[in-house]
Amino acid sequence: MTRAGLVARALPVAPLIAALLAALATTPARAEPARILTLGGTVTEIAVALGAGDRLVGRDATSTFPAAVQALPDVGYLRALSAEGVLSLAPDLIIADAGAGPPEVVAQLQASGVAYVATPAENSAAGVGARITAVATALGREAQGAALAAEVGADLAAAQAAAAALPAPRKRVLFILSLQGGRIMAAGQETGAEAMLALAGAENALQGFTGYKPVTDEAVLAAAPDAILMMDRGGDHGAADADLWAMPALAGSPAAAAGAVIRMDGLHLLGFGPRTASAAAALRQALYGR
Repeated sequence: MTRAGLVARALPVAPLIAALLAALATTPARAEPARILTLGGTVTEIAVALGAGDRLVGRDATSTFPAAVQALPDVGYLRALSAEGVLSLAPDLIIADAGAGPPEVVAQLQASGVAYVATPAENSAAGVGARITAVATALGREAQGAALAAEVGADLAAAQAAAAALPAPRKRVLFILSLQGGRIMAAGQETGAEAMLALAGAENALQGFTGYKPVTDEAVLAAAPDAILMMDRGGDHGAADADLWAMPALAGSPAAAAGAVIRMDGLHLLGFGPRTASAAAALRQALYGR
């Protein structure tokens, strides 16, 4: 075939390409979800920080920050949800913390036809950016997510630098999750509490086990913590200072001698969201005065 023939056969393709480009130009952009339900305090906090607060139609009981979200319908505790309660709010997108449950309810929500996004589970400084990115992607706000992740990353780097500059020895801190029947439930290794202590320049006084577990009086005595860290809450999960120091395992500790007990809002302390660096700074100030 001559070159002229090839050109003649190629010409009709041009109008097709032009038509295709025109069709793509007129295709509407992916619509952002209009009715969003967030499950998990950190997920809710990130969604609001990304500017999607006006599209939230509900939240779980752990979603308490910013204060305005507390006016939203509450579908219950994060780990004890009901599919009926969640779906009654007619969301078109559910963004959930990895700890949402129970598993059978999560399976029902995932099978409901409503878009369901689970965020990364890592509770550490390294995991904050990934969680922000996951929420931003679900919301269709990738650019805002990248900007927020960069800002939070810079804050975390500054917190880590401040912790590294602290003089030795580092404070040994016992994180008490709860007190039930006089038994201490405390943080071991590979926990969010240990990660936050490290970010604040302190050491976890308890080693040799992972997760949050009941510990013996002997283990607490051997740990000899310089300070006690707890979430600021009441009931069986909390205790007055006098009750803490009356416990045999703590009465003779350096923490008791100094009266060193620190209470912080649980979501701020262990949420590992946009305020992680400020939580580390507050804890460092309480421990070291700097």
